[in-house]
Amino acid sequence: MAEKQSKWKIFTAGIIRENPVLRLVLGCCSALAVTTTVSGALGMGLSMTFVLVCSNIVISALRKVIPGKVHLPCYIVIIATFVTVVEMILHAYLPDLYKSLGVFLALIVVNCIILGRAEMFACKNTVIDSTLDGLGMGVGYILTMVLMSSIREIIGNGSWMGIQLIPDSIDRMNVMNQAPGGFFVFGCLMALCVWIEKKTNHPIERKTCGDVMLEEIEQSKQDETAEGGAQA
Repeated sequence: MAEKQSKWKIFTAGIIRENPVLRLVLGCCSALAVTTTVSGALGMGLSMTFVLVCSNIVISALRKVIPGKVHLPCYIVIIATFVTVVEMILHAYLPDLYKSLGVFLALIVVNCIILGRAEMFACKNTVIDSTLDGLGMGVGYILTMVLMSSIREIIGNGSWMGIQLIPDSIDRMNVMNQAPGGFFVFGCLMALCVWIEKKTNHPIERKTCGDVMLEEIEQSKQDETAEGGAQA
């Protein structure tokens, strides 16, 4: 990190400035798939936040122990452990939510939000800062999921969290319960974010997981070259 950030700035980064879904465009698969209902979106958001915070803590605590050449495999093992814990808890106590999330719960293991924060933040910062980063990113993810699902459930089903808001006499837009409706809502929210960025003049640099991995590989090569030169 070029400069020390305040704890508050680290926490709020994922909520506003670097919202993982709407500004970094990460985790879009689950955001589009499980936002037909608010309950499913909230369950997915809480599950993701739990895994993100716990994996950030462990990866940060072991950042000086994990060899640079096996970063990614170690990260996946750590993340998969917490995903398994979440799956077992939901399967035991919330079977309906477990079934509604389906395969997307297991796919948290390779979610770019978690892998990206592991490479970009947790492996370079303290446990406390990494915890705050995970919480901020998780809260930002939850808020986005709830917003998208609220729009889709209200327009598509006329309800919110099972509470009827629109009378049965008014027709529903069933397309909101399908893939096109998810893409439409996501596109509108993305357009709103771009408009706000231009109005506030605060554009951000968006990076994919591939970009992060390439930067890590390049950094590892530079470190190896520097170590070789020092030994010579």
